[in-house]
Amino acid sequence: MDEPVTSVTPGSDIGRPVDILQLYPDEMNIYGDWGNTLTLVRRLEWMGFVPRVHDLHVGGPLPRRADIVIGGGGQDSGQAKVYRDLLDRQQWVQAMVDIGTPMLLVCGMYQLFGRSFDTIGGQQLQGIGVLDVRTKGESQRLVGNVVVESEQFGTIIGFENHSGQTFLGDGVQPLGTVHSGHGAGNNGQDGTEGARVANVVGTYLHGSVLPKNPRLADYLIGAALANRYGMMRVPEVDDPYVEQARAVALTRPR
Repeated sequence: MDEPVTSVTPGSDIGRPVDILQLYPDEMNIYGDWGNTLTLVRRLEWMGFVPRVHDLHVGGPLPRRADIVIGGGGQDSGQAKVYRDLLDRQQWVQAMVDIGTPMLLVCGMYQLFGRSFDTIGGQQLQGIGVLDVRTKGESQRLVGNVVVESEQFGTIIGFENHSGQTFLGDGVQPLGTVHSGHGAGNNGQDGTEGARVANVVGTYLHGSVLPKNPRLADYLIGAALANRYGMMRVPEVDDPYVEQARAVALTRPR
């Protein structure tokens, strides 16, 4: 395999490394989704691991290893730039999904991991089909604070800002259900937000989503540690400010 392209390497290489791969951060990081990577880095450090962050760019090399894969949101022009490169890597991505690699895909990358995305300009972008979802761009943007109830992760808090309306197929489950009056979710019609298959999570929640939702962050970390080190339990992190911040976020109007 090609040599990894490492953008951030906190700490030293002595210890137990965990490799995080960011997909196309130059084009797909306009909503502050770097905060998701930073949350994983900090929580892994607090747990005693050595996070190593790699960036995948258009035409660039893949890292030797990726324990967690992160993808963010971008404008339609950014998606058009990266989607052909992503299609070229479809088999690699699917192989990673099949071995249980945890992935968080936000907004634009969520759409590209689906089957298709019809842009508001009339262009159809073929997705890589990891998630059985289809998206259509609409003139009305769905914008505002969101509260989602998830069976596995409890209450999820975030912010949405998307014109694409996503509909789930039969082979995928939603991340959760939008609380009445607290957001639009995937499409503003069926009450769903996000999508899940295997250890892959797609969502429209920005904000960034992981700092506000440590249970979701620790789920990704836990899957990575189980795959790499056979650990069945995620080390606990003492972070007393998280619940205070979540309580404030829950009071914010739509």
